[in-house]
Amino acid sequence: MTKEEGAAIVEAILFTMGDSIEISTLAKAIDTDAKEVKKYISYLKEKYEKQDSGIGILELEKSVQLCTKKEMYEYLIKIAKAPKKAVLTDSLMETLSIIAYKQPITRLEVEKIRGVNSDHAVNRLVEFGLVQELGRLDAPGRPLLFGTTEEFLRSFGVRSLDELPTIGTMQVEEFKAEAENEINVKMDI
Repeated sequence: MTKEEGAAIVEAILFTMGDSIEISTLAKAIDTDAKEVKKYISYLKEKYEKQDSGIGILELEKSVQLCTKKEMYEYLIKIAKAPKKAVLTDSLMETLSIIAYKQPITRLEVEKIRGVNSDHAVNRLVEFGLVQELGRLDAPGRPLLFGTTEEFLRSFGVRSLDELPTIGTMQVEEFKAEAENEINVKMDI
């Protein structure tokens, strides 16, 4: 099979499926190995960039997905109504950040960090498809473990969790100072 033929098959599968597909699944489907599939994906990426195409390949950890380029969004909303985006409140963003950086994590651990009940926030993040159940902790009560999804990666424009920004010592000190100020302001009320 030529590179062009392999790339065409990968392209057809990605187009038809719509969602992300693991590279290993693509390899099995076309009777080849992951290394060869990655060559086909690279070929497609180059092809889409050269042709000023409106589509591209999105790589997410061990998966790939055919997607519309960001630059085309304004034209898409002229045809279809803009998709309703989930509005993430401060409490949802706070909960999502904790889960993203500490995963796998239980709801109780999230609540200990936040200092408030997080049932609603975790449930909403699951509804939005940004967080998923990863299994159960091997401890009394067997609490659920939560982690982020591929939708989380897509929504925040990162290919893997390794690309999340790191928090430096200075930022931690600033966060502590802000928290102390908030506590002091609340006590003065």
